[in-house]
Amino acid sequence: MPRTLSVLLTSCVLLVTAFQVSADDLANLDNKAKAEQVSENAHNQKRVILSAEERVQLTTQRNRLAKQLAQIEKENTTLSDTFSANEEILADKEKELNLATGSLGELFGVVRQAAKDAQLNYQNSLLGEKGKAFDVQLEKVINTDALPSLKLLTNLWQAMDYKARTGSELALTSIPFVQGDGKTTQLPVMRIGDMAMLSEQGYVQWDFARQQASNYLALPSEVPSLSALKSEPNQPILIDPTRGVMLEQYAHQPTLMQRIDQAGIVGKIILVILLIGLVIAIIRGVRLSMTQQQISKQLKQPETPTDNPLGRILSVYNKEKKQSVESLELRLLESILDEQQGLERGLSMLKLFAALAPMLGLLGTVTGMIETFQVITQFGNGDPKVMAGGISMALITTVLGLVAAMPLLLAHNILSNRAEVIRNTLEKQGVSLVAKRAELESDSSSQVYA
Repeated sequence: MPRTLSVLLTSCVLLVTAFQVSADDLANLDNKAKAEQVSENAHNQKRVILSAEERVQLTTQRNRLAKQLAQIEKENTTLSDTFSANEEILADKEKELNLATGSLGELFGVVRQAAKDAQLNYQNSLLGEKGKAFDVQLEKVINTDALPSLKLLTNLWQAMDYKARTGSELALTSIPFVQGDGKTTQLPVMRIGDMAMLSEQGYVQWDFARQQASNYLALPSEVPSLSALKSEPNQPILIDPTRGVMLEQYAHQPTLMQRIDQAGIVGKIILVILLIGLVIAIIRGVRLSMTQQQISKQLKQPETPTDNPLGRILSVYNKEKKQSVESLELRLLESILDEQQGLERGLSMLKLFAALAPMLGLLGTVTGMIETFQVITQFGNGDPKVMAGGISMALITTVLGLVAAMPLLLAHNILSNRAEVIRNTLEKQGVSLVAKRAELESDSSSQVYA
């Protein structure tokens, strides 16, 4: 019992101690909570005060912006009214300007266009520094926004007048000239108006960008020289009015051998056929001419046959004249046919060549077009230069074929007619001999019957 009582007393002491500790903690928590509440109330009151101030500021700012908007709208209305009024004034002023200027507006356009044309001519002219000075004056006429003044019109007139006067003059001058080795020297030339410059070797090519001259790659044979023009200034000369463009293109004109090379193997075959045909035609023409002369001489001396077609026919007659008329006629016909074969020798070859030449030309045309289409397939048709080879072959072979066929056909026709004339002469003489033999036989029969 005493032990149990001691335990109970101890427990009671512990409970009382614990209760006292808990009461202190609760007091501390209550004090802390009250402090936090006071701080939060103070913060909330401060926030309320700040919100009220911001609201006042925002309200003030809104009122200020509303006043600015009203003022801007008022200014916008005023500016719109002013713009409309200015538009009406501008339209009235434009009408007044059109009425005041009349046709001067169109005249101004014509003046500016004339100034542009004159400036372009001066930029590509051979007039030198004087032309550059006029170029500056013409630029002022072109760039002016107002109606051209009298001074600008005078400048335009002076530029055009100077261009017209110098375009009809011959003037000796010295220009920079680039030699073949690349060195630059001063070359004496004669400026022919505004079109060309003539030296001792002929016309020289002027480079407008570098302001120096050089030789053309090729010149026509009719081009004069500087000394010849000095000695005879009134002689007619060959002039390029394009300031060297045509003379520059003259160098690109292919020669006869270059055109033959462009025709390819087909063109060379056509030329070989033409050459062989002309040789045959010349040989047969000379042969037929000699034969005709021999026959003409033989007709004057029928009693003495010589070595010619008519003489051989007369020899056959003298040899076979004792035969009957029918046999003699057949012998003479045989001899005439033999002579005809000799007269027409080679003419069939001429006819064949005349027919073959245009066919080969057509073959070359087809071959060239096939080559052109192959180039188009590989490179497209954007650059005509890549197709020039096939087109040149196609056209030149056609020309060569026609050129070869025409003289061959003409030669065949002439030689055939001449051979026909000789054959008719032989037939006529043969018929005459047969008739003569028949008359003799008829006279002999008449005498027998008598």
